Amino acid sequence: MTYSGDVQVGGPADVRELPAMTICKLAVGPYDNNAYLLRCTETGEGLLIDAAADSDRLLALMGEQAVGTIVTTHQHGDHWQALEQMVKVTSGQVVAHPLDASALPVPVDRTVEHGDTITFGAVTLEVIHLRGHTPGSIALLYDGGTAGHHLFTGDSLFPGGVGNTWKDAERFNQLYTDVVERVFNRLPDETWVYPGHGKDTTLGVERPALPEWKARGW
Repeated sequence: MTYSGDVQVGGPADVRELPAMTICKLAVGPYDNNAYLLRCTETGEGLLIDAAADSDRLLALMGEQAVGTIVTTHQHGDHWQALEQMVKVTSGQVVAHPLDASALPVPVDRTVEHGDTITFGAVTLEVIHLRGHTPGSIALLYDGGTAGHHLFTGDSLFPGGVGNTWKDAERFNQLYTDVVERVFNRLPDETWVYPGHGKDTTLGVERPALPEWKARGW
């Protein structure tokens, strides 16, 4: 099957199989949030990015295999409505950036900063702090070698622009700068972007529009 990243609330997950891990993307909740279940091929251990809503569907997606880690990309409530229930059922370690951790409905077991890593099974993700949408917004980068780079951006980067900064010039400039310096200047065009809402994209598709984003201020 060919992965497209085009999912709809109430519809099935889209699945991408890489040599070292499987990515399952599911759309949930009234705000059309994306939740991502990553599963290590070698060990079967799982990691969930954003327990956004609909714990029943997320649990069904997990099945009987363990999920030891739940990462919340940022503090906004539409990204953690199912977090409390998921923790109760899975006992997964809750991970977030310290600047957003206090807003979550459950205690955070581990806080992570820019450059830290998160490991599940034989898979390692790098934390990229992208300031602006919220103070503690993070992206997660998987470097798959020949399988390419895979970047889970929360609400900091979408097809067509960076995340919402509510017309606050300082916040926009910070987010734009972080996205350019920590993402576009570092990673290749083939890097696949998995956002917190909507369809996926690649850095190559978005890169030509960077001057336009800066000029318009959003």
